[in-house]
Amino acid sequence: MTKHLLIVAHTPSENTRRMLAAMIDGAQDPAIEGVATRAVAPLKATADDVLSADAIILGTPENLGYMSGALKDFFDRIYYPCLELTQGRPYALCVRAGSDGTGTRRGVETIVTGLRWRAAREPLICRGDFREEFVEQARELGMYMAAGLDAGIL
Repeated sequence: MTKHLLIVAHTPSENTRRMLAAMIDGAQDPAIEGVATRAVAPLKATADDVLSADAIILGTPENLGYMSGALKDFFDRIYYPCLELTQGRPYALCVRAGSDGTGTRRGVETIVTGLRWRAAREPLICRGDFREEFVEQARELGMYMAAGLDAGIL
């Protein structure tokens, strides 16, 4: 049976788009056979997208020390429709932080705690000036989540 990985990522810059592409590439590694990956922009993602996912990667830039407005809007729209139906859903967070990412992480974690989602790993917070290693870290995050689903450990 195919598992479904949903990536909801706000990618307003070329660098965040590169990170998203790398996440998708990692999740679609040829060694991972039983996972279908779908990326949806936060303003287009719906509760049905979340309900049909077995795991979720959330991606956001740090905006004024918080998650992007687009990701916050996503949470506002899916929160109550998903509240009772997605408890325990594994998720991972990727933050592209120009500063330290602390407020962004805290904001997302407050919401996912309310949803009772389960962190599959520590958040990936890419701090400071953009570095090429962020792209590889995003690829590894996508691969980690998809491989975990494929192996049945998430």
